[in-house]
Amino acid sequence: MKKKSVGLFFCIILIILTSTSCSQEPLETPQDFDSSDNNPTQEINKNDGNAEGEECPAVTIDDRKGIVAGKYERLYELEEYELAATCEMEFKENPDIAELNNRITNNQDLPTVEERLPVEPLVVVPYQSIGKYGGQFNVFSRSTEAGTNDSLSPRHVNLVRYSDDILTIEPDVAKSWDWNDDFTELTFHLRKGHKWSDGQPFTSADVEFWMNELILNPEVYPNVPGWAVFGDYTMKVEIIDETTFKFVLPFPTPGILSFIATTHIQPWQPKHFFDKKIEEGMTLSKVAELYYGNSDWKDVPSPLLSGEADDVLPTLESHILVEETSEGRHLVANPYFFMVDTVGNQLPYINEHDESYAPDLELRNLKITNGEVDFVSTSTYITDYPLYKENEDKGNYTTELTFAIGETVYYAFNLNHPDEELRRIFNDLRFRQAMSLAINRDEIVELVYLGQAEPMQSTPVDPNTVDFITEEQKTAFIEYNPGRANALLDEMGLVDVDGDGFRDRLDGEKFTLDLQFSTQGGPPATHELVKDYWEDIGISTRIKEVTSDEYRARGNANLADVLTWDGQGTYGPRVMLDTSLLLPPYGSEWNPGLAFGWAEWVNTGGSSGIKPPEDVLELYDTVVEFLKHELGSPENSQLGEKIVDTHVNNLWKIGIAGNIQQPVIHHNRLGNFIMPKVVSGGYRTAFPMIPAQWFINE
Repeated sequence: MKKKSVGLFFCIILIILTSTSCSQEPLETPQDFDSSDNNPTQEINKNDGNAEGEECPAVTIDDRKGIVAGKYERLYELEEYELAATCEMEFKENPDIAELNNRITNNQDLPTVEERLPVEPLVVVPYQSIGKYGGQFNVFSRSTEAGTNDSLSPRHVNLVRYSDDILTIEPDVAKSWDWNDDFTELTFHLRKGHKWSDGQPFTSADVEFWMNELILNPEVYPNVPGWAVFGDYTMKVEIIDETTFKFVLPFPTPGILSFIATTHIQPWQPKHFFDKKIEEGMTLSKVAELYYGNSDWKDVPSPLLSGEADDVLPTLESHILVEETSEGRHLVANPYFFMVDTVGNQLPYINEHDESYAPDLELRNLKITNGEVDFVSTSTYITDYPLYKENEDKGNYTTELTFAIGETVYYAFNLNHPDEELRRIFNDLRFRQAMSLAINRDEIVELVYLGQAEPMQSTPVDPNTVDFITEEQKTAFIEYNPGRANALLDEMGLVDVDGDGFRDRLDGEKFTLDLQFSTQGGPPATHELVKDYWEDIGISTRIKEVTSDEYRARGNANLADVLTWDGQGTYGPRVMLDTSLLLPPYGSEWNPGLAFGWAEWVNTGGSSGIKPPEDVLELYDTVVEFLKHELGSPENSQLGEKIVDTHVNNLWKIGIAGNIQQPVIHHNRLGNFIMPKVVSGGYRTAFPMIPAQWFINE
């Protein structure tokens, strides 16, 4: 397995970085499903094409029926497909769509499916078969905003997406795109006639509104999000016409396209909806707070939960929210969704999505082994892999191990802690070196990861997604050497003053690390072991499991002693635009940072906060230069290595293991499912598989 993974990741790097090709193994697909019952289309004769004007053939990835692939293996634009298949597509709709539409607050009676689809719908080639309409997709999350990727990613859309090979960028909401010569302007071409889920037109004006009235509005975002800031400049949106706009950047930024293909951020909001609410008497800031949550994170609580309103923002996604309680969310198919299959059926096939909250690991595992969920890739750990395999027949599901990107668990000490004495200890590099050397990573790999990982230091970019991480960086201070760790702490003056067997603070007061963790951030067993390793060198450590929301609230309030999470957001395409993990505070609201005082000092021009060390200030200039060069170019790689050197030399984050394998579970009733090449919240694990083609086969 490891040999194969190296080949896959080498291909990922090679294609993303150099735009060359790389031979890949064929996609592994489940057995064909018998979709003859309830198939929404007539059976098509298998032939090598149709006479012009005939019904379009049921082309699938498994059976292309002699139809040549277009520019993208599993996607066509309508005109391209009709030309390739010599057919005229007739559109068909879900027989339940009118009933589903009635459950969407304020939606009007539906026009015909031809009127609901764009003039240029995206034609999806299903993996195994034309699907069946109907059914409910069942999934769980931890809470409203925790562990929601398995619910979010199956309905997600963006301007572009990565294909299932995690190599090729494909069209999605945008029909096409093009760059200017120096990568400072990225132009997108939208689909003519595309509509929001309420039937109103989706145009370039919705993109401009999102940028100018929300992202750059201090009443909505007191600080402009880091991905939109370039030194002293911000990204701009320019409208060319109703279906064409461009992002204008202050310097070459080739990484923005791959960022869009992976981020949860959707660069649009329904201007007409905001305008209507403002006409009804709301202020823009109130509409943004109530419906948008002042955030591009899509799973912020809706007004359905609070009862403040009975409607939600219209969407372009495959499903739209219709119910939300403290126990979960329920969504129904978007009647204006922009995709069709190869015989003209409007997608999605699945009528409803049900997301229930399961904050407890035992409850989640019970739901999995009972076969109550259709897809699970988030917060599953290899320690539970034997449990999942043993119950496959009972639960009628399949479990496979898949390589995980951004799953390297780290420990980070709060360098800007409000307690000055703790801040003094945590800022001493010898302390961080000692705490890293005290950890027995080989033992953790065997006990926690069942041998399916490698000891590895934390780096701000996942080594499998870039070409500039060195072996020295991956192995810095990862040897198990408690003797050296003890010597470093002795050298600092951290000694046992009161004779209780544990080291005390430099001022003589008791020293106990408060390590709070969420199981979403990594395997719980790791924390038990790390506590023992640290106490073996005399550092008293108290551990406590909390919810993800509690962990984030405490971390973002700068109250944590130790931060611990996985390497979420550390994949190459993301850091080419979102620098939140490269620069202070070295975190985000979802993955709290460790240097809020440094970030405040920089953001206020030194008027408040804590002045960072010189190597941190130099990092800002290096990162700006890093972003100007295409990922994989010699200049980018040289600067990237310099950035990683600064991080690793300072041990701001202490890593445990990399090249991790993670269980992915899918119910056997889920049609047109293939196993993802990698598990990654950053790549929106299900998103590259075009889940609008999934169907319930019962």
